[in-house]
Amino acid sequence: MPDQFDIQVNGYAGVDFNSDSIGVEDIAAACLELQRDGVASILATVITASPERMRGRIARIAGAVAASPVAARVIHGIHVEGPCISQQPGYVGTHPAAQTRDASPDVMQPLIEAGGGLVKLVTLAPERDAGHATTRWLADRQIVVSAGHSDATLDQLRGAIDQGLSMFTHLGNGCPLTLARHDNIVQRVLSLAPSLWTCFIADGIHVPWFALRNYLKTVGVERAILVSDAISAAGKGAGRFTLGDLEVVVDNNLATWSSDGQRLMGSACPLPTALENLVREAGIPRNDARRMAGANPRAALGLAAP
Repeated sequence: MPDQFDIQVNGYAGVDFNSDSIGVEDIAAACLELQRDGVASILATVITASPERMRGRIARIAGAVAASPVAARVIHGIHVEGPCISQQPGYVGTHPAAQTRDASPDVMQPLIEAGGGLVKLVTLAPERDAGHATTRWLADRQIVVSAGHSDATLDQLRGAIDQGLSMFTHLGNGCPLTLARHDNIVQRVLSLAPSLWTCFIADGIHVPWFALRNYLKTVGVERAILVSDAISAAGKGAGRFTLGDLEVVVDNNLATWSSDGQRLMGSACPLPTALENLVREAGIPRNDARRMAGANPRAALGLAAP
């Protein structure tokens, strides 16, 4: 039985989970392909958009889980990435800055309700959560809170951890290409590694292999999680795809570029490929790589081993 659990999947095999027009059959087809490729479970990921569109996309995924046995087997829950993230260039990544907003329970509650109990993980920027009240509100509802697309200070990260923050989303991404030499979001998170589950994309594009090796030495396999950040291009090769309203151009190296070629937009690398990359390119023992792709994400979500 496959045991891989990918907690950040925006789409797969030509299906975009952030589309406003996909149906149950599309979501089920993507889940079937994930299963065939060896991924047992995922968190389907919905990124920043207008409140109405985010609610609709979350509800559409929840509806597919209710209607399709294969979707119910594969989609363990939903990861809401945004809208309470940094609006600053670089940190906002590919998310539409105009749709980002300060965090509050009032912002999050309609999104949580749209999922009908399926929202398991929320990525937000601690600097946009005054007093870390939303982090506490989510954690009190057994929803895992992850920092990401953030330039939180060390004190802001520590304060968020005190209120229930337990993870950081795709470290080394969702930040500008140029950072301060020492006091930057990557170094701050690494300094707090014992208190956080830290997620990484291992496609050789988002983070160079030498840097990923350095990060993993600091974090340790015990606290590291492998994610794909897959979009609809995953499993399909080069071409043109979508992520919500945005066009993604995938080149022959499977780099996922915005239409202007200025930024990466998710990944075209399936989780099983990323696992093999960890072994081959980063020198991670296979059992450790499997732990990062299976046991660790389950533990981070408070789940028992399959």
